[in-house]
Amino acid sequence: MVLVWILLSTFLVSLISLIGIFTLAINDKLLQKIIFSLIGFSAGALIGGAFLHLLPEALKGTKSTTVFYYLILGIVLFFLLERYVHWRHCHEKDCDIHAFTYLNLVGDGLHNFIDGMVIAASFVVSFKLGVVTTIAIIFHEIPQELGDFGVLIFGGFTKKKALVYNFLIALTAMLGAVVGYFIIDFAKGFSNFIMPLTAGGFIYIATSDLIPQIHKETDLRRSSLAFFAFLLGIVFMALAKQILPE
Repeated sequence: MVLVWILLSTFLVSLISLIGIFTLAINDKLLQKIIFSLIGFSAGALIGGAFLHLLPEALKGTKSTTVFYYLILGIVLFFLLERYVHWRHCHEKDCDIHAFTYLNLVGDGLHNFIDGMVIAASFVVSFKLGVVTTIAIIFHEIPQELGDFGVLIFGGFTKKKALVYNFLIALTAMLGAVVGYFIIDFAKGFSNFIMPLTAGGFIYIATSDLIPQIHKETDLRRSSLAFFAFLLGIVFMALAKQILPE
């Protein structure tokens, strides 16, 4: 039954890749407002997921120093992943944009594979942790997938082709989930390792990628709205801790 929940959750995360469909019916100005507030909520959800769910679970029955070493390792690994694999922009003057779109897809595939492993590990620990981790990943994936969709269009893909490729790459999350599930089955200490590692990744994404975007906004109303959404994301995770069953 656990594997069924894992596969359903990763398939739901994969469906987020099709969010580009909705951008076709929304004007750019409204879309930017939605994305900006969503970035704030996503940052709060990731921080809340890391500190209220993942780290407390990781600290159960484990030496605290070991957990924080893994936490630091998670931050370092996500830094390297973003810096060397998951390129968002081409910095070379003579860059082949179309080739870059495929590189971006490779980076997405790796990122989604890791997401799948994280979801699998979370559900094995507890149903509540699995649901919370899935929710945190979904809210992070929405603005990310919108960005990926834009990159593919910019690189010369048609909207239909961009949606298909984005979805196929997103399905690597399910492959990661299956691999993660069986790794956990054979390596009992895997979940103790992956929880703080994921927390480090969540903290890195929130503090390095999302919160700086809010600071760049000069309009007080929009930045205040994003900050409120950030707090709402933390509150949402705190309520989830109280409401969701184990």
